[in-house]
Amino acid sequence: MRQRLDRGIRSELALVVAVLVVGVGMARGVAAMAQQPVVDKLVLDDTIQPVSADALTRALDRANSDGASALLIEMNTPGGLLDSMRDMVGAILRSRVPVIVYVAPPGARAGSAGFFILESADVAAMAPGTEAGAAHPVFEFGAQPDATEMQKVENDAEAFLRSYVTKRGRNTDAAIAAVQSSHSYTVEEALNQHLIDLIANNDTELLNALDGREIPRMDGSKTTLHLAGARIQLLRTSLRDELLGWLVNPNIALLFLVGGALLIYLEFNAPGTIVPGALGTLMVLLGIFGLNLLPIRFTAVLLLVAAMALLILEAKVGGHGALAIAGIICLTFGMLTLVAAPVPEMGISPLVALSVSVAFGAITVFLLRLVVRARRRKARIGAEAMVGCTATAMEALSPAAAGHVLVEGEIWRAVAGAPAAAGAVLRVTGHDQMMLQVEPVQEAGGTERKG
Repeated sequence: MRQRLDRGIRSELALVVAVLVVGVGMARGVAAMAQQPVVDKLVLDDTIQPVSADALTRALDRANSDGASALLIEMNTPGGLLDSMRDMVGAILRSRVPVIVYVAPPGARAGSAGFFILESADVAAMAPGTEAGAAHPVFEFGAQPDATEMQKVENDAEAFLRSYVTKRGRNTDAAIAAVQSSHSYTVEEALNQHLIDLIANNDTELLNALDGREIPRMDGSKTTLHLAGARIQLLRTSLRDELLGWLVNPNIALLFLVGGALLIYLEFNAPGTIVPGALGTLMVLLGIFGLNLLPIRFTAVLLLVAAMALLILEAKVGGHGALAIAGIICLTFGMLTLVAAPVPEMGISPLVALSVSVAFGAITVFLLRLVVRARRRKARIGAEAMVGCTATAMEALSPAAAGHVLVEGEIWRAVAGAPAAAGAVLRVTGHDQMMLQVEPVQEAGGTERKG
């Protein structure tokens, strides 16, 4: 009995010791995780526009609120809108959490507006095989502003760049060269010109290289980074961001707008179908919403209005195709120049503009011609609808004696231009008010045909 009791006590003691060991191990693991630095990461692989600016602002808000040691922005962009770029740079400069902008993966670039964002970061880094620069400001792709306006834009961009490049301790002259002469730098050139702080092959190598580095902040203070072994927390895009990023593509927005307009037209021509009208309205609203996020040329809108006017005139008055061709040309140029794109990636594709213009123009002219013909066709109801129909005499008819005839299953009073016996086959030639005028149908040989 005593031996059993001793064995039970020893078993309980062993269980208690095991629980204590596991608890201490878990506590150490939790403490280690609490001490491990966390770096939030945002992937910016898009043009610079309101959607990307909103994504960056929300990423900075989260990094500043969740205790992250830094925000890592992996960037690959051809550039974009000046206003959106200024918003993004301002948000980075105001951030309490250090911001690391990393141009990656190999083959990526920080072009135009992306170069401004790269230089605004607390730490600027690039992966091998990347490039940055070509930051000369452009309002509208292909436009030629006057010299005075262009000079103002350049001076403003240069002053904006100098305002923070100097505080970041980077080469101001090399940065300004990217604006004045659209100079681009390879990763090695950017490092030698002190435009970036380091080159790294991947995120882990980048963070380990930054561990213990002291960086200047915009307020003049300095901060030491502790990023060795940091846990990278990827900030995933929401469904809202993905939908907005899709709609901000001008080609998608244009297709929604045109497709929706055709569906609404179909609803007007077939009232009560409901589905085309509802779907078309939704598509038009989505198209307008997407285009509203982009800079629109009003001259292009006038071209689109003129194109519709020409297509309507072609269908209504007929121009042997000349008006339709002119309308399609106006439609094509209007679509091509609709978005004032600072980079080609933000403009409407010429292939999309041409194919949509031709298809939409042809469909519009065809449908409008059907409508015009239907409106011009006289309504045929009552006695008018009986003209040309075959009738059967229900009694003897003559020019002096009216009688009744059967036409299309209906009984009408009629007067014959020549005597006709009951049962004779007649043809309705006209009417006087509700009195039909009929003539006997003659068979070959001149005999009157009997019903």
